[in-house]
Amino acid sequence: MQWILQEYEDTSRLAEVLDRAGETYSLHKVVPFVGELDPEPNIVDPNVVMFGSYSLRHYARQHGLTPGVWELRPYLNEYAWQEYLLNGPHNTRKVLLKDLGGLPLDDTLYFIRPVEDSKEIAGTVMDVNEILYTVKSVMGLRPDEYIQGSLRPDTEMMLGTPVNIQAEWRNWIVGDELITSSLYKQGRKVLYREGIDDDAREFVKDMVACNPGYAGAYVLDVCRSDGQLYILETNCINAAGFYAADLNKLVGALA
Repeated sequence: MQWILQEYEDTSRLAEVLDRAGETYSLHKVVPFVGELDPEPNIVDPNVVMFGSYSLRHYARQHGLTPGVWELRPYLNEYAWQEYLLNGPHNTRKVLLKDLGGLPLDDTLYFIRPVEDSKEIAGTVMDVNEILYTVKSVMGLRPDEYIQGSLRPDTEMMLGTPVNIQAEWRNWIVGDELITSSLYKQGRKVLYREGIDDDAREFVKDMVACNPGYAGAYVLDVCRSDGQLYILETNCINAAGFYAADLNKLVGALA
């Protein structure tokens, strides 16, 4: 396996693990949004995996790299998971960004993010003024001003109701197996710690098992809210923060 890494702090940790494992890798700067690499990598292995910006998927596609970047279907549309989603069809709506301004939004807070795993914006909580400002900013652009990977008028968004979350964990799945986990938030406090509560670990395994083959490798974020376990979202494994994951285990699973 050959590893192509965007050069920044998170992937420097991965590079150290790859060094110890004797894996072939190179570090590159990435042109924002388009995913071009500087310097151009020398591909010497038929199996190549990339880590860094989500825009690397464009380079992987253009050069036919395998596995390259594992792109994901929108988790919101995965039928097997719908009843387990914290923000699912039962409490969210899908709407094009250009239509958000016409909704009868009130003064409450809203959870908002793109339906696609596009990284145009991360899932976040906004009030109505922030939502309307976002819509106005996008709609005020000319078509030639839209940047690849940024919000557009026809970006499908999900809009839901914020909830209280006690803990959030990131889980790395490879070949439908849970490889490593990291706590990354406890209540409102950002807290990175390797591992996951026992019942949450079993929940993750159950979620993977009930939707096999979702992707060759992906990240599954789960949470505890009001004492119940839920799926928060999925993320592209190639572009997700490592937090306190065991990178030795992750490299071993992917190599």
